[in-house]
Amino acid sequence: MLDVLVYLYETYWRPDACPDHAQLTRKLSAVGFESEEIKEALSWLDGLAASANAYQGTQGPHSLRVYSQAELNHLGEPSVGFISFLESAGVLPPPMREMVIDRAMVVPGEPLDLEDLKIIVLMVFWSRGQEPDALILDELFVAPEDRLIH
Repeated sequence: MLDVLVYLYETYWRPDACPDHAQLTRKLSAVGFESEEIKEALSWLDGLAASANAYQGTQGPHSLRVYSQAELNHLGEPSVGFISFLESAGVLPPPMREMVIDRAMVVPGEPLDLEDLKIIVLMVFWSRGQEPDALILDELFVAPEDRLIH
């Protein structure tokens, strides 16, 4: 499913540039994605659109997030730490943080792989028509061992 999301991010600059689900399903099938994987990705995107509406205005800029035990177990320590890092850097406001957590909780696997969380973060930015700044893109895509230290 996440491979489909990455393909959509790379192919369509914004969600409104995507064709309707039926046409998108045909295009993704033609590219070689499995039908179940496509169905899961489209369902995940529908949930992303719903969460964008659900979390608008529900959190103040100084809100504090307390994770439930189920969230901690599913996300894992590296993912919770990465979300906290993005918040403290001022690039992930509370409504977007909630969208990330909401969408991460429906991805199978426990704990969630940090690389999978990074794709989710990227898709949340994409869904809002925003591109993270270059430093955040570096955090999302460049492995720590490949970074150049100046």
